[in-house]
Amino acid sequence: MSDKNTTLDNQTPLEEKSLKNKKRRQFINYTSLGLLGAVLAGGVALSPFALAEEYRLRPPGAIDEKDFLGLCIKCGQCLQVCPYHSIKLADFGMGHGVGTPYIDARERGCYACEALPCVLACPSGALDHTVEKPSDVSMGIAVLVSESRCLGALNKTVPKSFIQMITNEHPHSNPLEVKMLEKLASYEDKPCTLCADMCPLENAWAAIEMVSHKDGGYIPLVKDACIGCGACEELCPAQEAAIVIKPRINYEQQYGGQFA
Repeated sequence: MSDKNTTLDNQTPLEEKSLKNKKRRQFINYTSLGLLGAVLAGGVALSPFALAEEYRLRPPGAIDEKDFLGLCIKCGQCLQVCPYHSIKLADFGMGHGVGTPYIDARERGCYACEALPCVLACPSGALDHTVEKPSDVSMGIAVLVSESRCLGALNKTVPKSFIQMITNEHPHSNPLEVKMLEKLASYEDKPCTLCADMCPLENAWAAIEMVSHKDGGYIPLVKDACIGCGACEELCPAQEAAIVIKPRINYEQQYGGQFA
């Protein structure tokens, strides 16, 4: 019987993710052509809807979105120094902010490097240089959006196929990345606690921990030290992530400060 909470019977996670990426590329191509047509038909002015503010997950230290878009010079320096290959540059199909850096947490989370090389590499101030360590970072907040998809709540283990998928997708070109993947591999076939145990913060327990679920098993409890790095979303083994990052939202705004 197919288990929609984990992986499909007839597709490995890698095959499934490849299919999703293909569909995403097709959508981007279609959207890009649509926007280009709108520009050609209506001159250089785009609809206000096309320019509506989009909150993407930005690299550590990103200042207010409007100011970020004004200051970022699209140089890609932050991307080049990221040891985990987490940072991407927005293309035309993503709307405004073409060439600006962002993080797709489901594809590759940020692992909160101790020295924050992306911040140091930013020459324009779009990434705030007063953000000097991971605990200074505020990218967003993690939110458990579905207990029914959470493998921890379902008392399920981390599938070997998921570990292999993540391992294959990382380039293995940096010692920090290799160390992270080795740690990930140690959780294969163990009860799923990846979102908490793979949190890259030094005091991860202050950001996220596993707590008993009313129906058995364990679920993640997000706490006020969460910086919204997205590692938990990338490493959630559910077919559709049970825990996701809400960009540019802080703990107080999401949870009302109940653990602050």
